[in-house]
Amino acid sequence: MRKRSASAKAAKDSATIAVYSAKGGVGKTTLSANLAWCSAALAGHRTLLWDLDAAGGAGFLYGVEPRKSKQAEDVFSQERDPAKLIRKTAFDGLDVLPADNSIRRLNEQLAQLGKRKRLAKLVARLGADYQRIILDCPPVMNEISAQVIRAADIIIVPLPPSPLSNRAFDLVVDEIKGSGKAHPPILPVLSMLDMRRTLHRQAREANPDWPAIPYSSVIEQCAVRQMPVGAFARSSPSAARFAHLWNAVDRKLVQRSTS
Repeated sequence: MRKRSASAKAAKDSATIAVYSAKGGVGKTTLSANLAWCSAALAGHRTLLWDLDAAGGAGFLYGVEPRKSKQAEDVFSQERDPAKLIRKTAFDGLDVLPADNSIRRLNEQLAQLGKRKRLAKLVARLGADYQRIILDCPPVMNEISAQVIRAADIIIVPLPPSPLSNRAFDLVVDEIKGSGKAHPPILPVLSMLDMRRTLHRQAREANPDWPAIPYSSVIEQCAVRQMPVGAFARSSPSAARFAHLWNAVDRKLVQRSTS
């Protein structure tokens, strides 16, 4: 029997984490960017943060902009190698594939292509070079979200404590479960949690086992400093929360790969 090539083994050992919500303004991009840093800096994984949101926030949080506009969509039509659009960050082992305005047309493009696993195949190709791929997904429910579900090994859903967020979470769960029996596991995360507020305390009490990311001025500084919390406030409670979340996610992924 032939031995697997090094690239085939790397692709098998790679895992994809999608950070997804059907609702905007829930801390999705900040969560994606900080998890990517934890993956590279704390776990030592070669990590790619892939920005699939036309707002381009994930790249911005690392001070990374696309070299040229209207190239990101070419990746999905296979007219452009995704590796050629990847940008290095200031942190070892952490790269970003930034978004540009062309991503706004991605849903229509995927529908026209009719390739239901195009994102999954692109992720598998990139998995030859990256142990962990973090997808910062757009807040939509369409062909993009369907492709994300097929590509991901785990889906993280950030939820600020509110009735609207609960409703959005129910929609996400229904969509993921409706994708088939072998859907990826779903990990809800209470985001922007402020225990001074009654509604937030009630949400925490109702879901004590969910990971939680606090509302804090330190996390708000990510956008100002254009770097993750762990890079400038490593001893802060917020950094500890992100690290705790990452450890929980990584343990699940390691268990999956060894099972």
